[in-house]
Amino acid sequence: MFAKQKKKLHKNQVKILDREIRKIAENPGVGQEKAGSLKGVSVYKFRIEKQLFLLAYELKSNILNLIMIGSHENYYRDLSRYYSE
Repeated sequence: MFAKQKKKLHKNQVKILDREIRKIAENPGVGQEKAGSLKGVSVYKFRIEKQLFLLAYELKSNILNLIMIGSHENYYRDLSRYYSE
């Protein structure tokens, strides 16, 4: 799902996204860990050209698994739906 969403971004947005992913890889605790049905998932918030983006990820056995990126609108609803499947 993450790769499909990344393809929709412009080149300059992808560069910013890659920089933010490196920040997460260096310090996986930078995002906010979620509770409830999303337990184990962390969400990192950052801006691209004044727009807030959220990046959901999880860390399992020292492997960073990127789950979903998107704007705040309906983000948690879609993330919960994806995670329950």
